[in-house]
Amino acid sequence: MNFNFNLNIIGRRKFFYRVSAVILILGIALLLFRGLNLGIDFQSGTLIEMDLKQAFTVDEVRGVVQPHFDKVQIREVRDGVAASTMVQIRTSETDETKITGAINALEAKWPEAVLESAARVDAAFSVELVRNAAIALLLASIGMVIYITLRFEFKFAISAVLALLHDVFMVLAVFSLLRIEINSEFIAAILTIVGYSVNDTIVTFDRIRENLQKARRLTDIEGLVNRSINETMMRTINTSLTTLLAIGAVLVFGGVTLRPFAVALVIGILVGTYSSIFVASSLWVDWQDKASTGKVEPKRA
Repeated sequence: MNFNFNLNIIGRRKFFYRVSAVILILGIALLLFRGLNLGIDFQSGTLIEMDLKQAFTVDEVRGVVQPHFDKVQIREVRDGVAASTMVQIRTSETDETKITGAINALEAKWPEAVLESAARVDAAFSVELVRNAAIALLLASIGMVIYITLRFEFKFAISAVLALLHDVFMVLAVFSLLRIEINSEFIAAILTIVGYSVNDTIVTFDRIRENLQKARRLTDIEGLVNRSINETMMRTINTSLTTLLAIGAVLVFGGVTLRPFAVALVIGILVGTYSSIFVASSLWVDWQDKASTGKVEPKRA
């Protein structure tokens, strides 16, 4: 079923700016005074690798080692598609007694298990992970600016990048508020959100450009942009809903390890949809020369 929206989004853009501003200010306050709940990936601790010699589930291993550690991260180490017998356990603990107790518990559960390694790890890897993610985000933003400038125009490019940075910060603020643990999967989720958000925004920008080309001469740019947003809104909502259904399955059935990743994607899709509809195009409108009422000559595809 196709719905025709007729919402005055551009006319009420200052209201949506205020909504975003309030959330961003609260987010800054949360990050400054409460910080983020950093997971084991961002802490020093101990890394244990064991070959259990049998197939296992992450939940089984977690049930065995959880009583010995306050924080633990468990990953199945796979080599190809065959069932894995190798498990990697990372914990913030460095107490030898607790580590030995966990290893003994694993050997009691899996008598043929072999300890491959148990070594201290520091946060240096995590620092490198964050740095690489920041570099990836920067390079992605530069690439988007170049592409959107060539495909549309520079003002569209900057508006899109500002909107996606708005989305990333919103996700960080929600994670800080809810104290959801941040791990390496969260970094992957952020980079995924960036791609999703800019894709939705470009669809709206493309409709704005089409309508500009049809208009030839235009005195009411706000009305044209508002109409373009309404014309693409159903597509944006449908895309978001279908994506949320898939991510919802990961959230429900993906287990503890994938939960932060799935939660980040759900929040990112929601705020990405919001920014695509209410923020990105409004930024472009405000950047336009409001005194210009002559012929608009958009860049052609």
